[in-house]
Amino acid sequence: MLRNDQLAEWDRAHFFHPSTHLGQFARGEMNDRIITSGKGVHITDRNGVTHLDAFAGLYCVNVGYGRPEIADAIAAQAKELAYYHAYVGHGTEASITLSKMIIARAPKHMSRVYFGLSGSDANETNIKLVWYYNNVLGRPQKKKIISRWRGYHGSGLMTGSLTGLELFHKQFDLPLPQVIHTEAPYYFRRPDLAMSEEQFSAYCAEQLEALIAKEGADTIAAFIGEPVLGTGGLVPPPQGYWEAIQKVLRAHDILLIADEVVTGFGRLGSMFGSEHYGMKPDMITIAKGLTSAYAPLSGSIVSADMWKVLEEGTDKFGPIGHGWTYSAHPICAAAGVANLELIDKLGLVANAGKTGAYLNAKMHEAVGSHAHVGEVRGEGLLCAVEFIEDRETRRFFDPSRKIGPAVAAALLKRGVIARAMPQGDIMGFAPPLCLTPAEADTIVGAMAEAVKEVLG
Repeated sequence: MLRNDQLAEWDRAHFFHPSTHLGQFARGEMNDRIITSGKGVHITDRNGVTHLDAFAGLYCVNVGYGRPEIADAIAAQAKELAYYHAYVGHGTEASITLSKMIIARAPKHMSRVYFGLSGSDANETNIKLVWYYNNVLGRPQKKKIISRWRGYHGSGLMTGSLTGLELFHKQFDLPLPQVIHTEAPYYFRRPDLAMSEEQFSAYCAEQLEALIAKEGADTIAAFIGEPVLGTGGLVPPPQGYWEAIQKVLRAHDILLIADEVVTGFGRLGSMFGSEHYGMKPDMITIAKGLTSAYAPLSGSIVSADMWKVLEEGTDKFGPIGHGWTYSAHPICAAAGVANLELIDKLGLVANAGKTGAYLNAKMHEAVGSHAHVGEVRGEGLLCAVEFIEDRETRRFFDPSRKIGPAVAAALLKRGVIARAMPQGDIMGFAPPLCLTPAEADTIVGAMAEAVKEVLG
């Protein structure tokens, strides 16, 4: 029995939901889900129904729900100082402390962090800083950004352009002309099945080299990529990929932006995905795991070499003309400090590696041999199952059959929330980093039953 039908009416009448079929929701053709509480890896709705959240919200509630340490830090900061801006050198104890904690955990060549509120605005900041950097160096034509098909970097104008997924471009007049896309490091969907992982990595590097030659290296400022493709399918890079890509970028003086919104702060079993894969980025984008989504906060981490040029720019041109009202918001920064302390205290980075390996192994064991499972893949506490109509010919299902959403619905009936990823029949799992092996078994058991229900 619903406890508050009026709330559902208000929801349909007044709330504009992101990434939602607006007409179906407004007409009541979709079920509403009004969530009221959470604890650990579980959330509970207004009807008292509890689910295991195997996607950690949007792969962001890394420490799990209901952590009083973070809630208390937020409350204490709100009582002491709810807000002051960070313009013209102003700071707070929380924002300064969090900056130091981030740089202490980041790769050693990183130097400063600029705070925003979301991964989207952080990547907008990154592109502005890259353009500023090249203007300081007297290279006004070096402004194009290379992204990858199936990459996800946000939903703004520039960041939606960087995103390489049709859904985020369609009917929005995107991508903008400054953004160009190259091959996704998606080994399962390689053009030639005879390629080894190393050969496919070399092919991706060749495609990048050809794109740079076509556009002109003197027009290209930066390359942006997630260490592991996230929303594009939860795809770890093939063997040798980042080594091959970085060699090309260095040869053409092109900056590397590592988008670690998903992978930062432990999800792969390493503090940062950049270190996990031997990347040496000039900028790192952070967000979700920074506060485990207890408060909105993002960051653009800048390397020491890039910082020197930015300093030179303000000596030439005066104070840098970029800022957000809520940059380094003290309440959000206090949440970040408590969150990073909790990650360390609970050993969640190590747990993500250990329990993630267990989850991926058990998932492969449970459904990997199914006739319609093309691949089970993952790294740390990222896991994906990709469905396929014919394994031998690698023929994919007709998208109209919506196999992924059907499996997600079957999982939901069994008390597990997972995500049907866009542009393919791919079931994604990214549970909180506090997941236990027993909870991993629950996810895998539900998945096995859901696959059997939908695909036999």
